[in-house]
Amino acid sequence: MLAIDPSCFPSSDLAEQLDPSRSAFAGSSTISVLPATRQHVAPTFCWTALEKSVAYDQKHQFPRFATPVPPVTQNAVGSKGPTAMVFLNMGGPSHTDEVHSFLSRLFADADLIPLGPLQNYLGPFIAKRRTPKIQKQYAEIGGGSPIRKWSEYQSAEMCKLLDKMSPETAPHKPYVAFRYADPLTEEMYNRLLADGFGNGKGGRAVAFTQYPQYSCSTTGSSINELWKWRQRLEGKATSGTIQWSVIDRWPAHPGLVETFAKNIEEKLAEYPEERRKQAMLMFSAHSLPMTVVNRGDPYPAEVAATVYAVMQRLNFSNPYRLCWQSQVGPQPWLGPQTSTSVEEYVKKGQTDMVLIPIAFTSDHIETLYELDKEIIGESGHPDTIKRVESLNGNPTFIKALADLAKSHLDSGVSCSLQMGLRCPGCKSERCAESKKFFAGPEKAFAV
Repeated sequence: MLAIDPSCFPSSDLAEQLDPSRSAFAGSSTISVLPATRQHVAPTFCWTALEKSVAYDQKHQFPRFATPVPPVTQNAVGSKGPTAMVFLNMGGPSHTDEVHSFLSRLFADADLIPLGPLQNYLGPFIAKRRTPKIQKQYAEIGGGSPIRKWSEYQSAEMCKLLDKMSPETAPHKPYVAFRYADPLTEEMYNRLLADGFGNGKGGRAVAFTQYPQYSCSTTGSSINELWKWRQRLEGKATSGTIQWSVIDRWPAHPGLVETFAKNIEEKLAEYPEERRKQAMLMFSAHSLPMTVVNRGDPYPAEVAATVYAVMQRLNFSNPYRLCWQSQVGPQPWLGPQTSTSVEEYVKKGQTDMVLIPIAFTSDHIETLYELDKEIIGESGHPDTIKRVESLNGNPTFIKALADLAKSHLDSGVSCSLQMGLRCPGCKSERCAESKKFFAGPEKAFAV
């Protein structure tokens, strides 16, 4: 998480809320700020995915990842295509030179980090102050977040499979939309229009969340941002707009479960046979403040559903627990904490442990830094406490994405019934309006 220096704030109360000493991880692209009056937006976090092509920036000597999408037309005879497949994620800086702009966007967003009437002053100030430290942390994991390269790789490879599996909706064009890093949601939407979607020509686009388990702070936040730019860029059009549908959650998809299970089995095989059955499986997901949980966010239940499905696939071969990482601040968070749990099990003599980042679909700073360098690296038992491989470019996972997308395309539905239902404690009107748009009046409940 991006721990925020309390000395940046004139308010002692806010300084207490943002105490970096309380953070399980002070280097993530996650920001968690929880004023007592906050009603809707939970701390957001990022997590999703090898590049198809790499254009090298000679000036900064950093790789820039980009997957060009050729222009398309909307007059294919006998086909429902082309179809835009848009991967949604929060994003992260691809290299250290982008950290400042990434932080500036984060701290400028009052929905994510409400700083009151001083937002326009405090946001840039905090971003500038924090940039050097966060750059060092990204430098420790290779110079930047791998989320963009993995997202572009996953989406491109999935579309290749989809072209064969669903020729009637082909060609499938891969796009990535991030909230706070390039390519931003606005950039993605303008690319769609430039590539021949919308502008009176119509066309179909699928917003495909890369968070398997739904939370208002991740998928909900990205959907709200997509709705905002749709309204700005196409809201006044009377016809020929892009027809959107959403894959908004998939916590127990068989392909996702199978990929996790295989990765766990491969990691367990590294232990001596006589100790293998006693190795504990520790599933770790990003935590949420209890105020968000009590508001009715479905994320904890959906994460638990993934864990149980994976254990069923493994025939409950090992003891296991679900823990939660990346907590920050003094307020109550969903627990137990991953870091504390590892420490306590070590004290009890349980040093054979396998950590499974169950809510992430690719490597990112919370796996590469928080789990690998902090929790495992500082455990005193780096040889017996291990982490499974992230999903990344795993062929089984890519096939799962394609299967999920094809099922959605075949179904003709706009989104799941769950997406149309607001949390019982939700007060956000933007959330209500975006649900009405994507779910449709007939599937928007309690808005």
